[in-house]
Amino acid sequence: MTEPSPSPVTPVLTKRWLSPDAWRLETYERLEGYTALRKALGAHPDQLIELVKAAGLRGRGGAGFPAGVKWSFMPKDPVKPHYLVINADEGEPGTCKDIPLMMADPHSLIEGCIIASYAMRANHCMIYVRGEALHPMRRLTHAVREAYAAGYLGKNILDSGFDLDIVVHAGAGAYICGEETALLDSLEGKRGQPRLKPPFPAAAGLYACPTTVNNVETIASVPFIVNGGSDWFRTMGSEKSPGPKIYSISGHVERPGQYEAPMGTTLRQLLELAGGMKDGVPLKFWTPGGSSTPLFTADHLDVPLDFEGAAEAGSMLGTTAVQVFNETVSVPWAVMKWTQFYEHESCGKCTPCREGTYWMAQVLERMVDGHGTEEDIDTLLDVCDNIFGRSFCALGDGAVSPITSGIKYFREEFLALCDSNKNKTAPDLVGAAR
Repeated sequence: MTEPSPSPVTPVLTKRWLSPDAWRLETYERLEGYTALRKALGAHPDQLIELVKAAGLRGRGGAGFPAGVKWSFMPKDPVKPHYLVINADEGEPGTCKDIPLMMADPHSLIEGCIIASYAMRANHCMIYVRGEALHPMRRLTHAVREAYAAGYLGKNILDSGFDLDIVVHAGAGAYICGEETALLDSLEGKRGQPRLKPPFPAAAGLYACPTTVNNVETIASVPFIVNGGSDWFRTMGSEKSPGPKIYSISGHVERPGQYEAPMGTTLRQLLELAGGMKDGVPLKFWTPGGSSTPLFTADHLDVPLDFEGAAEAGSMLGTTAVQVFNETVSVPWAVMKWTQFYEHESCGKCTPCREGTYWMAQVLERMVDGHGTEEDIDTLLDVCDNIFGRSFCALGDGAVSPITSGIKYFREEFLALCDSNKNKTAPDLVGAAR
C-alpha cells in the first residue's frame, strides 16, 4: 500500500532561512525575533521548565532525552555557577542540520540560549562549534555581538535583573568532542576524552559546576514553544516524540538537503519531498540517523522516523542524518569506509574501541580487496560483541552498528568477497562504488 503524499509543511525552525539577510538582528526582530524572550523573562524560571516538560521536547542531538527533565536536574539554589553548554560540534557522517541553522538563523539559537539559561539560573553559556565550520562560527559570533549591542545579552537583560554572557568556542575538529563530557574536557583546555559517569554534568560538569549540555536544534526550538505553547507544539509529530524536526538527506536523491517535517515522517515521504531517487535507480539501503545508527533497507520505507519508531524497527533516530544509497553501492565497501572513520576518530581512552576499530577496519579492508574468508564474518561479529556495551562511551557502540546491521541484511555480499566464493560473485559493486 502506497503512503499518501506528504501534506504541505508549515515551517517552524526553518521559517526564516530563506529571508533576505536572515542572519541579521534586524531581520530576526521583524519576524517575531526576541518576542519569546520578553515573554519568558516575565515568567518564573520553574514555569519555563514545566512548559518545556509539557511540550515533550526531546534532545535533537541523538539521545532523545526530555529537555525539560534535563533542565530540572540543575540545582534550584545556585551555590556554584551554573553553565549552559551548547553542543554545536556536528561531526556525525551525514549530519548537516545545526550548521545551516547557525548560518541562516543564529539569533534563534541565541534567544533559546537566553531563555534556557534564565530557566536554569545560569549566567554563563558556552557554544562549542566544530572547528572546521568557519562560516557559521563567524555568523554566530557576529550575531552574539549584535545581541550584546541590543541589550539581549550582558548585564540586566531587558531590565529583568538577569545577566548572561555567551562565549562562542571553536573546537579542534574531533568527532569524540560530540560526546558531552569529552566536549566539556575540551572546553576546559584538556584533550577531548569522555569522562566516567557519575558524576553527571548536572552535578559536576564544566569546571566541576552544575552544567546542562543541549544540542543546537533543541535550544533553537525553545522560543517557538514559549510563543506557541505546549499544546501547539504537540500538534506536530507523535505523542511520545512531538514537534518538528530537521531531516538531513544526502546521497542518491535528486534534491539532497535539509527538510523540516513533523517527527514520525517516513523515508517514503522524505524521498517524495527530495524528488525521489537520483536517476530512478532503486533504493538499496539507508541510515536513519547517521553512520552510527544501524542500517535500514528498502523494506523500511514506512518506518516512522521518531525515537520510538526507529527503535522498534531495530535502529535509532540519532541525528536524523538520512544517508540514501542506491543499488550501485556495495554494502561491505560502505561499511568499510565508515569503520575507517571510527578507527581514525577513536580517542584511544578504552581498549575495546581503540583496538577493536583498528582490527575491524583491517578485516574489512582485506575482505573488500577480495582476500577475505567466511571466518572473517564471524570474527567481525565477535569483535563487535566485545566492543558493544563495553567501550567507555557510545563511539564504540556506534562503530559496530553499520557492521552488525550490514551483515544482518546483506550477508551474501560479505560472503561473495571471500576467497572460497570468488566464482559466485555478483557484479563488481565494490569497483563501481570506487
